[in-house]
Amino acid sequence: MTLLLILLFVAFAPMLWLRYIFHKHDRVMENMPFNGREFGELILNEAGIRDVEIINTPIFDHYNVREKKVSILQRRLTRRSLTSLTIVCHEIGHAMQHHERYKPLEYRTKIIELVGLCGKILGGISLVAMPFFISTGGVAFLKLGATVLAAIIGIGLVIHVMTIGVELDASFNRAMPIIRKKIPADYHNACRSILLAAALTYVAGVAANLLSMRFFWIFFSRLT
Repeated sequence: MTLLLILLFVAFAPMLWLRYIFHKHDRVMENMPFNGREFGELILNEAGIRDVEIINTPIFDHYNVREKKVSILQRRLTRRSLTSLTIVCHEIGHAMQHHERYKPLEYRTKIIELVGLCGKILGGISLVAMPFFISTGGVAFLKLGATVLAAIIGIGLVIHVMTIGVELDASFNRAMPIIRKKIPADYHNACRSILLAAALTYVAGVAANLLSMRFFWIFFSRLT
């Protein structure tokens, strides 16, 4: 029970802290010489990265490896706030990793693509095999579904663990040195807290996977 409560805390607390930190440092700073888009284009230009485009997205901030696009929420691109500048800098950190052929990023990308392909294959097999398993007994079908689910949860856990390292590198080995050069020293601690809050969301992802595995284990043990 104690372990379960710890995992629940680790899974949900970082998201609440992330929202608090992002909101706290999102006020417009009139003395800031650039907005999110201008800051991002400056970084890319100085890094000599000419084939990466900054675009707005209605979904979430991320770097698309295949399309070489830094996708940022529209309000961040036009905003002169520490949250906007730091997040843009972090996502460009991924573009820098890609440009420098950073191996953990390449491995993560390949695993995610492989998982997507396997998911489609397993989904197709499940649809084809469903009539057979239903006709031979519901328990057999449930065991098949539980096995597929266990595989997906396990792979998801591996991806989240790999992602933590990739995100920390983008934040503190790529973005933070740029922030130290481009943003006044008085704001460095705030930028660091934004980067740390963002990184901890992936720790929350690991905890969420462990919670899923815990519930799965309870469910599967009742089937066998």
